[in-house]
Amino acid sequence: MNLFKFHKNIKIRLLESFLSSSIGSMIFPFMAIYLSKYFGVKNAGLLLLINVFIGIILNFFGGYFSDQFGRKKIMVFAETLRLFAFITMMFCNSPWFSSPIITFLMMTVNSICWGLAGPANQAMLIDVSKPDERKMMYTIMYWSNNLSIAIGGMLGGFLFKSYLFELLLALSIVSFITWVLITFFVEESMIIQQSETKTIRLHAKKMISNYREVFRDKLFIHFVLAGLLVLSMEFQLTNYISIRLTNEMTTQHILNWTFGGIEMTGFLRTENTILVVVMALFATKIVNRMNDQLTLIWSCVAFVAGYAVISYSNSIWLLFTAMFVATIAEVLRVPVQQNYMAHLPAENTRSSYMAVAGLTFNLAMFICSLTVSLSAFLSKFTTSFFLTSLGVIGILIFVRITPALERRAKGESLSEPSRKVEMNT
Repeated sequence: MNLFKFHKNIKIRLLESFLSSSIGSMIFPFMAIYLSKYFGVKNAGLLLLINVFIGIILNFFGGYFSDQFGRKKIMVFAETLRLFAFITMMFCNSPWFSSPIITFLMMTVNSICWGLAGPANQAMLIDVSKPDERKMMYTIMYWSNNLSIAIGGMLGGFLFKSYLFELLLALSIVSFITWVLITFFVEESMIIQQSETKTIRLHAKKMISNYREVFRDKLFIHFVLAGLLVLSMEFQLTNYISIRLTNEMTTQHILNWTFGGIEMTGFLRTENTILVVVMALFATKIVNRMNDQLTLIWSCVAFVAGYAVISYSNSIWLLFTAMFVATIAEVLRVPVQQNYMAHLPAENTRSSYMAVAGLTFNLAMFICSLTVSLSAFLSKFTTSFFLTSLGVIGILIFVRITPALERRAKGESLSEPSRKVEMNT
């Protein structure tokens, strides 16, 4: 994979994303434990839910502001605020001072920063990349993110409890490096034409108009919905599936090694991570030789089938095989799906599109929470059937829209009137 041909912004984004994700993965996945220790389990769940909703709301503002004022301004503002939040968290968990309340408030500030900067980051990647580079770019980012999360998650499990201050110090240093990179080395990718100053009321009307345009793009909304339904199956691994395996899987004995459902969930996650890190290195070459429409559809079929088996089976070897199939399909699906996504937004509202697409993660988590609640009333088979049905619906939507996706990817049907009839052809 040749990194040198990418635009400078992409290379900086890859570097700062890897550093931030590596350190962040040592801390934030374990903050639920931190909050439950100081505020109790019920209150911790409520506080995390508040953070999620704040992130969703600010995501919309971030998308609009990025389209109106430029990508870099929003990113610099968010990174400055994030640096302040991390330094404050560090001092609030230092040997000299401790404040869980301020720590939570700074976590909320971090959620605000993710909401503001996320759409701008995604839009900038599309701005500065060429269509023939995007599959490789998204593959590298996908590989890098999984590797950093794997490294960070593993080290965080050992370091979080006893070395939180040191981890927050490292996170603050990385955040400062990120701020320097974005402030002084990243180039603005969207030139904003000077216009008369708008009032808050006019900005509010313009923001509503922007998102009305996004939601009227039926092809885009169908694409996001299909991706959400397929992705929600993967998220079940750390939700419904992990609970089911913990409750149902009896103690297993292999080569004098004893383990149960909790350990099995960990094994499946490890298998997924290792396969992604290894296979993503070759994904671009494989995908470039394949038809994008067929790759998207059949990788989704294999992905959904794999997680359908994982959602029902207790057989060790069947679970490992299903995860192997699902992960290979995931590695092939992601660059193609993200490449299609890059062709969908209108240029002047690109960040607004990315803001809506960014809700996929939050909505997938909502589906997972709903599934866990329903599983208390449904049988294992019915719950598994429900999950699989969601994935199948996502596949059927993809089947229906792939011809229109191809036309949009080839630069056709970009005018507003054409967008409204794309789904009817």
